[in-house]
Amino acid sequence: MNLIDTLKLWDTNIFLLINGIHVPFFDSFMFLVSEKLVWIPLYISVLYVLIKHWKKEAIWLVLALILCIVISDQVASGILKDLVKRLRPSHAEDLKGLVHLVKGYTGGNYGFASSHASNAAGFALLSALILKQRIYTCSILAWALITGYSRIYLGVHYPLDVLCGFLIGSLAALGCYWVICKFRPSLIQYESNAIIEKSTIIVPVSILSLSFLVIMLYSLIL
Repeated sequence: MNLIDTLKLWDTNIFLLINGIHVPFFDSFMFLVSEKLVWIPLYISVLYVLIKHWKKEAIWLVLALILCIVISDQVASGILKDLVKRLRPSHAEDLKGLVHLVKGYTGGNYGFASSHASNAAGFALLSALILKQRIYTCSILAWALITGYSRIYLGVHYPLDVLCGFLIGSLAALGCYWVICKFRPSLIQYESNAIIEKSTIIVPVSILSLSFLVIMLYSLIL
């Protein structure tokens, strides 16, 4: 067995282990976590912080975040999925009957790499680098990790799909951050970021926490 086959075997076994641990509460919870529209309030709250602190100059940071997500999404979905053509576990013939799916959700045919993971990692890392606030960094990175985990739980991605997505998003974030440092260094100087009011940075943290709370309560009711 060559290295590629060994990696695929490990990947599949880890997937089956993670995907095999499921309860009704987490079925609903993970399904909602994977819904992109659920996190619109979070994105708006980050936009609020950027505009409140950087005023008109925030446009450059917003454009950097948009560029980061576009790059992350296009590399993961627009390029790699069609290039690699690795079937999602939800579509793999040899895993029929072994994959736990939620609400019949199977995703598209190909899964490498996870655009959910790449987009979440890109947004989380770049916004954390910009804001430089520990409480926000811990919260948003935890969100990205849970988002990635949800894709394995739902049976639509292998662990390597998610890890590669995290790598793509992280590289996109670091690249966009380098561009900011190169062409708008005044925006990311520590002195500028250090004076962000706690009452401002707590907004996205609170929105994120509230969103998870609502998802949990909704999952309990179902």
